[in-house]
Amino acid sequence: PEKKAKKSDCGEWQWSVCVPTNGDCGLGTREGTRTGAECKQTTKTQKCKIPCNWKKQFGAECKYQFQAWGECDLNTALKTRTGNLKRALHNADCQKTVTISKPCGKLTKPKPQGKFHLLGAAR
Repeated sequence: PEKKAKKSDCGEWQWSVCVPTNGDCGLGTREGTRTGAECKQTTKTQKCKIPCNWKKQFGAECKYQFQAWGECDLNTALKTRTGNLKRALHNADCQKTVTISKPCGKLTKPKPQGKFHLLGAAR
């Protein structure tokens, strides 16, 4: 007869956010805790990494898939785009949808046809 595996009375690991070793992204650590009267280990530290190309303003452990930039709003000189949650690392609490804005940059105006070229042709 097979021995039944003893069920652990330990709770699930609850992880803190990843804290980078240097700066605001890259390698770092996170702290894990769990409960249980007979639990041998209730805390531990784990290595983690925050990708430097993620939009950290929405949480360093939240990854979004962004749509294309919208048209420039001439009143605000900003363009916006929306991102939908793609992945949340380590059960991070992430917003489902986020919106970001940025300056439009140089507004491209149609260049006037060269006056000098036209004047030269008239002669």
